Amino acid sequence: MLFLATVGLSGAVCVAYFAPRIWLVTTVTSLASLLGAALANLVEGPVWGWRSVFTLGGEPLHLRLDAISALFLMLLSVVGGAGAVYAREYWGEVAHPRTARWGRLWWSVLMLTLTLVLLAANGLHFLIAWELFTLSAYLLVTLDRQRPAVRAAGWLYLAASHAASLALFAFFALLAAQTGGWDIGPMRERTDLAPLFWLALFGFGVKAGLFPLHVWLPSAHANAPSHVSAIMSGVTIKLGIYGLVRFSGWLPVPAAAGWVVVILGLASAVLGVAFALGQHDLKRLLAYHSVENIGIILIGLGFALIAIQHHHAAWGWLALAGGLLHVWNHGLFKALLFLGAGSVLHATGTREMSRLGGVWRAMPWTACLFALGAGAICGLPPLNGFISEWLVYLGLFEAVGAGGASAVGAVAAIVLLAMTGALALACFIKVCAVVFLGAPRTAAAEHAHEPGLLMRGPMVLLAGACVAIGLLPTVFWPAVARAAAEWNPAWVGLVPPESLPILGRVHVALAFAGAGAVALLWQQSRRNGVRRAVTWDCGYARPTARMQYTAGSFAGTITGWFDWILCPERHEVRPEAVFPTHASFAEHTPETVLERVVEPAGGMVMQLSHAARRLQHGRLQSYLLYLVLGLAGVATLVVLGDRQ
Repeated sequence: MLFLATVGLSGAVCVAYFAPRIWLVTTVTSLASLLGAALANLVEGPVWGWRSVFTLGGEPLHLRLDAISALFLMLLSVVGGAGAVYAREYWGEVAHPRTARWGRLWWSVLMLTLTLVLLAANGLHFLIAWELFTLSAYLLVTLDRQRPAVRAAGWLYLAASHAASLALFAFFALLAAQTGGWDIGPMRERTDLAPLFWLALFGFGVKAGLFPLHVWLPSAHANAPSHVSAIMSGVTIKLGIYGLVRFSGWLPVPAAAGWVVVILGLASAVLGVAFALGQHDLKRLLAYHSVENIGIILIGLGFALIAIQHHHAAWGWLALAGGLLHVWNHGLFKALLFLGAGSVLHATGTREMSRLGGVWRAMPWTACLFALGAGAICGLPPLNGFISEWLVYLGLFEAVGAGGASAVGAVAAIVLLAMTGALALACFIKVCAVVFLGAPRTAAAEHAHEPGLLMRGPMVLLAGACVAIGLLPTVFWPAVARAAAEWNPAWVGLVPPESLPILGRVHVALAFAGAGAVALLWQQSRRNGVRRAVTWDCGYARPTARMQYTAGSFAGTITGWFDWILCPERHEVRPEAVFPTHASFAEHTPETVLERVVEPAGGMVMQLSHAARRLQHGRLQSYLLYLVLGLAGVATLVVLGDRQ
């Protein structure tokens, strides 16, 4: 079945440019086969391996499927298939005649190369597949490359990705040099390999978008087509998590690795949601929530690494299981949210939240599905986000009971994780209120319309998956438990927490109670009718849509707490006199790390480069002078060394 899936994806690459319907059927069928193969491995299958008789780059092709790679392949199959169906309407030939064909082609290449990354058991082939998936993702991000913002976002993504690739090349090259070959697999007893973890943390951390290595992520996700944003946020950044999980399980890590990962995870979670609160662009806001949720996953992985130092404590297993389940959950609800944002953009032509409002009247399906995804990402019961975060909390609470330094760290993590959840809830209340509720602020919002079935269907599928995991966590538990046991064989056979089945039953009861309340309200409204009245006008004689809260004013108080890191730029013209003729207020939240750290550092490097270039002017006398000065400097160093 796995070979059928890879052959099918290869066929989809061949037909993508010429036959859109055949491409769609081939892509969905191949990804369904991939889903079946991954599910079979997670349920009861042993580790599967295959080695070719031919060579690629001087090395035989070596593929390996175990519970960890199967976990990520399942997510790729679901989100990739949903995105392919969504793209047929969202990015079709009618609206995008020049790029729709190329979009299908690069989507197929992305699906194939992501599959190869997750199956590669050879460092050289891992790097080749990694580079191909990076390039195909870049070409998807820049499909609408006529816009300067898209080109700038694409170049930033490519530059960051290649910085990560350099670190990963050094990681795999040093690994091959010390082990005598490019094949990769469990080598936990090789303690001399532990320092290589820092190269992997940087390389995979850039791809995952952890803070402060996330500088490429907000602009790339905001400017890409929405189905591309969904696959990048839902799946491709998880390849960074896959790399960290995979190689922290196969190789030894330094003693401080767990604490470093936890600190980076906490910083990503808190600061990611803080930056999200300061955004006015809907897709850019969702992009920062990817940084936040990557932080939650890293908290689980970090405490699992700490637990290894405490003789494989069971609380680390719970934290890791929560982090791995959150990989699934974030992929599902974040893809749903990006597809919902794409539907709003498709219907209104704008991502600026303060130009929207009242969209739910024209787009009830999109509004309800987006609200469900918002509840899931905020960790509200009875949805899937609550389950994975609950498991992380369980691991942290048990770590507190264990005492020692891990208890202190767990208490801090609990507090900051709770604060992150509260801020995320405030952020999505802002989004749903400003975008979907109230009155339309512009003509763009007034002319909104619901998308077709090809765009609504994938959103319904993803929403159903979010509900299913929330209501039936024990059904999905064995898959996550097998992946955790694959990461650390000492955790094989540990039973699920006692609260998990109880939590599932409580969620089912909540779901039925909620459905009953909605049905009762619907019946009452049909029986008594709906009375409409003017919204409270705060005493204004002629209220207008401009008097509503905007995206900036709604969260102004909360974002003020984080001015020290957000560094907002405000432009204000205050009203003067009794009857002012003009007043305005505008606020922009920059990407602090990029604009205040990376760009100035890059500017200094460019200035030094230009200064060095002036030395190359073609005058032979100057070159002789450089040579004499260099020799004099070397001689001085030699003399000083002899005296010492």
